Amino acid sequence: MSILRVVSYNIHKGRSALGGRESLYDVRLGLYGLQPDLVFLQEVQGRNAQSGILDAQHEALAAGLQFEVAYGRNAVRRETDHGNALLSRYPIIGFENQDISDHALEQRGLLHAKVFVQETEVHCFVVHLGLFAVSRVRQVQALADRIERLVPANAPVLIAGDFNDWTNRLSPLFVQRLGLHEVFSYAQHTSNIGMPRLRDSVKALRQALQRGAGLSRAHQRSHQLGHEGGYEPLPPPRTFPAAFPWLRLDRIYQRGFAVRSARVLRGKPWTQLSDHAPIVTELELP
Repeated sequence: MSILRVVSYNIHKGRSALGGRESLYDVRLGLYGLQPDLVFLQEVQGRNAQSGILDAQHEALAAGLQFEVAYGRNAVRRETDHGNALLSRYPIIGFENQDISDHALEQRGLLHAKVFVQETEVHCFVVHLGLFAVSRVRQVQALADRIERLVPANAPVLIAGDFNDWTNRLSPLFVQRLGLHEVFSYAQHTSNIGMPRLRDSVKALRQALQRGAGLSRAHQRSHQLGHEGGYEPLPPPRTFPAAFPWLRLDRIYQRGFAVRSARVLRGKPWTQLSDHAPIVTELELP
């Protein structure tokens, strides 16, 4: 049995939503404190010819965690590009980035990586879907087609990222066609623990990291979800904008795991690092 701590985070190209200051160092510090095993990142700059600080962000974050990394370049500009990345404590044994752009105005990709977790091959998908509902439907169809074509029916699967699906209309496709469930979809009645504390500071976070308590200031819905039991469905959490979360944009879907806990991190310093709040879940791989 393996316990995996999984993080999904749209890092806004390494700039804060408030004032646009460079935030990559503090993102790296925050991720280090979470002690993750897998990190699914969106809006990661792979190249920035204008600013060395913002260049090769996936490599900088992976080096800080001493993780392996896979990067999928999607949006290409004259001096920059950005896309999705997967950081992994475990060996990445292969990856491919599939272009799922639906029209010329948005460049979107699907990063599919295979990670070897203690003799088990886990298929990981990092996604950042389009802004238009019709595009998202077609992109999820492409994702489902790829999973049915390339992933064995009994293989563990993780799909995480920014789905831009604030109405939660895509969930039935994942559940009915692929047997995947969002990690917040079930919880015990007494599961709301620890409301957001906006007075938290970066200094407090660093102190928490030293104590190994990087998750103590999270808004948590912990639910000991196994494959059986009497549980009540809950919608995904609100993650955008990070300062005043209103829209339910970010998701982690899983198949083949038992969900031990799921949390969305709110308050400082997270509100100062990106326009999205990160999601953290602990999963049990039998």
